[in-house]
Amino acid sequence: MTVFRTRSGAVRGRRTARDPGVVVLRGIPYAAPPFGVDRFRAPRPAAAWDGIRDCAAFGPVAPQSARLPGAPGWSPGDEDVLSLNIWTPGGVGDALPVLVWIHGGAYVFGSSAQPDFDGTPLAGHGLVVVTLNYRLGFEGFGHVPPVAGGESCPDNRGLLDQVAALEWVRDHIAAFGGAADNVTVAGQSSGATSVACLMAMVRARGLFRRAVAHSAVNSCASPESAARTTQEVAAAAGVPATYDGLVSTSPAALVDASDAVADGYRLDPASGQRHYDPAIYGPVAGGDTLPLEPLAAFAAGGASDVDLLVCHTTEEYWLLDAVGSSAKITTERQLAAFAEDFQLPAALLDRYRALMPGAPVLDVFLAVYGDMLFGEYSSRLAESHARAGGRAFLSRFARQRGRPGEPVRAWHCADIPFAFGNLDEESVHFLVGGPPDPADHDLSVRMMRAWAGFAASGDPGWPPVGGSTDAVRIWATAAGDSGGAWELFRTGWREAGLPLPTP
Repeated sequence: MTVFRTRSGAVRGRRTARDPGVVVLRGIPYAAPPFGVDRFRAPRPAAAWDGIRDCAAFGPVAPQSARLPGAPGWSPGDEDVLSLNIWTPGGVGDALPVLVWIHGGAYVFGSSAQPDFDGTPLAGHGLVVVTLNYRLGFEGFGHVPPVAGGESCPDNRGLLDQVAALEWVRDHIAAFGGAADNVTVAGQSSGATSVACLMAMVRARGLFRRAVAHSAVNSCASPESAARTTQEVAAAAGVPATYDGLVSTSPAALVDASDAVADGYRLDPASGQRHYDPAIYGPVAGGDTLPLEPLAAFAAGGASDVDLLVCHTTEEYWLLDAVGSSAKITTERQLAAFAEDFQLPAALLDRYRALMPGAPVLDVFLAVYGDMLFGEYSSRLAESHARAGGRAFLSRFARQRGRPGEPVRAWHCADIPFAFGNLDEESVHFLVGGPPDPADHDLSVRMMRAWAGFAASGDPGWPPVGGSTDAVRIWATAAGDSGGAWELFRTGWREAGLPLPTP
């Protein structure tokens, strides 16, 4: 066991079984429990402690209804949910690059305790790895009307939690061998969009030097739409949509009400854009915390001093279909209604059909929707950042794997076990198509080296986005997987001259 001394108190970690050169510490509080008088408020510093705090177990996860393979669920009554975990190969006096990971989960589920986020392999590449929990769902992203008397509760409390975790890293990471002035913040899906939002936030300025965004999703809400969601959730919970009504409602009741609202959209084909994937929460752009959504903020040059590494998968949305969270669009009539809901011209669908001859309607829908939410949005983040003077690197995950009846696609989340080096973890085998083979392990090592190189020096191993279309790394195994199909899709989208719809 190893003891580290921070400003808040001493903490005890353990050497990992996978790599005895790496020490892991779990469940370190970076902010006070966000409940009681602190509910719906900005995070406050965690209280210091006496003695040595044993950091053997992950902290409680944020309120949610999800139960994920290999990870703990939330139990009503768990309140100390703002904690982080550290994997370090170093100690005091070292100055190793730091990578801070923000998990995804549509802003309503997930945690740092997921087995695919074990930081041991990345730490073995010379990084101090930090993962964290933050408030989700209504607790983290629901709009709360002002308290009677005028005091306001901030929007984007989940983002403010992430800022608090980064401030903790700045103040304490040297005790674990990390360099406070060489921090990279990274995330996937809603975690990637959180990263993009942090780049756009004044509150987060100076807390990190680089950023990694895998499969960022086009999901920011306006203040008006966030207020409408609050009305719907409050109605489902049977309480007034006021501060008093909401704060009197238990976290569990708001989780249930949020699920009910999302299910209502999922079951109603006439409910507009949210019918297709009812993610009802997201960062609220247009207020004090986040004045501009990331694409606009990047275009204005507000984050040009931060290096950015972007990745997306080439078949993002097939995962959402496989797990049943997306609408089943199987007829031309349904496809036409989808295009009308998002104001997509028929010419765009025609281009996709031409590029996918003989494909069923469902596949056309999945390709268009996945490009719109993830692939095209991610690439535009990189390009917008580069045009404004920032350094941006772009990559695409194209690894597929054959299996009887159906290939394992390069779908949403499949890239993360490779980038973390956790392919042997049984809980990820659904994502990657079973136990890994030597080519998979080789790809994983290459991706970890890219992350480690980028975090250390800003160089992932290929040129930044610029005038050359060759400045895109395609992640694939030696079997010859290709990202060409998505390149064609993207050309089809661009040839239509379309802006991205705002969900």
